Amino acid sequence: RPRFTLSSYSKNALLALVASTMPILAPTPALAHASERMIVLTLPTGRYILGAATVVALTALLGALAPRLPAFRSWRLASFPHPPHHPGSWLAFAAFAALVATGFLGPHDPLANLLPLTVWTLLWVGLALASMLVGDLWRPIDPWTAPVTATRRLLGRTGSLGLSRLGHWPAVLGLLAIAWFEIVSLAPDDPPTLARAALLYWLAIFALATLEGPAWIRRGEALTLFFHTVSKIAPLWWTPAGNRTELHAGPPGAQILATPPLSPSAAAFVTLILATVTFDGLHLSFWWLTRLGINPLEFPGRSAVTLANSLGLLAAWAATAAAILATVALARRLARDTGPFRREAGPAMLSLLPIAAGYHAAHYLTQLLAGLRYALAALAGAPAHSVTLGFLTDAAAVRLIWNAQFAIILAAHLLAVLVNLRLAAPRPAIAHLPMTVLMVLYTILGLWLLATPTAG
Repeated sequence: RPRFTLSSYSKNALLALVASTMPILAPTPALAHASERMIVLTLPTGRYILGAATVVALTALLGALAPRLPAFRSWRLASFPHPPHHPGSWLAFAAFAALVATGFLGPHDPLANLLPLTVWTLLWVGLALASMLVGDLWRPIDPWTAPVTATRRLLGRTGSLGLSRLGHWPAVLGLLAIAWFEIVSLAPDDPPTLARAALLYWLAIFALATLEGPAWIRRGEALTLFFHTVSKIAPLWWTPAGNRTELHAGPPGAQILATPPLSPSAAAFVTLILATVTFDGLHLSFWWLTRLGINPLEFPGRSAVTLANSLGLLAAWAATAAAILATVALARRLARDTGPFRREAGPAMLSLLPIAAGYHAAHYLTQLLAGLRYALAALAGAPAHSVTLGFLTDAAAVRLIWNAQFAIILAAHLLAVLVNLRLAAPRPAIAHLPMTVLMVLYTILGLWLLATPTAG
């Protein structure tokens, strides 16, 4: 029989063809995200943005002139005894240990390893969204309280280091570190890298809480404070009452109105939530990359923008805080308020909680929908390449996702407007103008970030 052979030139050409097509064939979230974003670019997003900004502005105007505002009343639904010995915390600790081991020993593909899928999809996005609906779900399952309590009892330690005097500043630094790792670091999805980072973070919090006491976790640990903060918009929530836990219900925002004005460290935490999700949407945008002199269509990778993105994250935080404080100062000037600045700044920061939570939900919605499919496949033992993300290339499905994101952004800003009007001291209608302008600009920015083209 005749034998078919390849010349050396043909072999090299074939190898080059295979190598060039492998990145296209490989299943990656970046390609799915690009497909979805290309469809979004065909939608009349400008009309959405204009419509949302108009609705927010009109709501603020009508609310400032209205004789009465919604009461945001709440009521108790049920009361439950506390379970003994922190069973949820022990289970979370065991799950954390298993996930870290999976990160070190499991598949190196982030889409097949349960550690990155759990951290970045199920916890950072899924648990946050669930907490926005049914209250803080992290508090009973944090992986530190039970081990810390048992260790302190074993050591006979009852004192503290005085870390509580620092307020929420340790949590602020922790959230900044988490945001930098997710947005800026070279490989936040790499299972061994994420396992090392998670283990080091757990050990640091465990050591500090063992020295200070388990109650400090709610004040000084970033994830605990983050989930508690975003749960403030939930229509259901859980409140400790002695040795029992009470379930309450009320319209979104009822919890915020019952919350004391934020301390400086708590306000810094809220502004950091806003800044991190804003910069996360900005750092891969064509606008940002062109500012750095990079062709978005030939993105060189994270290593080329590590310093710029590190500075950009800090700048976004500083700009967010400065814009809010300047807005409060201008509102005080228009109202001729001569009282302490903190008296106005605290309630203003509280009114931004719905925006911070809403941005987080809308920005990561697509990641949640895609990541859940990979997580379910990994739990079932199916290979990552068996997962299909066809819904992200379907125009009708993408339009539905965009409408959901639009609705979340708009609802969050309308709630923020109403909460701000309720929290603000009695003042002339003109004094509400600065905060109204800020919220309108945030509405425009949030929707623009979801619609603008991005690299990858």
